[in-house]
Amino acid sequence: MIAAALCISVGTQLVRLPVTAFTLQWQHTVEKVLWEEDYLIAGDWLLLSRARIRGSGAGMEPPPDAVRDGAAWSYRPANRWYRSIELARSAVGADYRLCADRRCRSLEEIVPRGVTTLAACDGGDRPFAAEPALRPGRGSQRSH
Repeated sequence: MIAAALCISVGTQLVRLPVTAFTLQWQHTVEKVLWEEDYLIAGDWLLLSRARIRGSGAGMEPPPDAVRDGAAWSYRPANRWYRSIELARSAVGADYRLCADRRCRSLEEIVPRGVTTLAACDGGDRPFAAEPALRPGRGSQRSH
């Protein structure tokens, strides 16, 4: 049986993380508000199961069905299924953080900055550790 993994690619570099779930965190560059999205790897898809925003501001209002949960607004996003996610990572703001297996790391600790694609792929059996892999297939993309 082939395990699920998250493939992260920047240019020609590809890293495979053998995880089945992860949280993507980032801070809005202007409002400095933390956003979090929880994903599950479901076959060839990424399922966005839950999202949280720790404030509001220009273009960052939580949806009407969001519920206050401690310091954040929590909600189930309308668009939930993705073949891949494309992240624009510049030096202007803080980098995205990836959390899995109770550990969070800056994406820059895993791959260099640049346009970054996250996609489901075949995995291995190691805990949250980077290892080279084959390039994942492309699908629909979403930018943050």
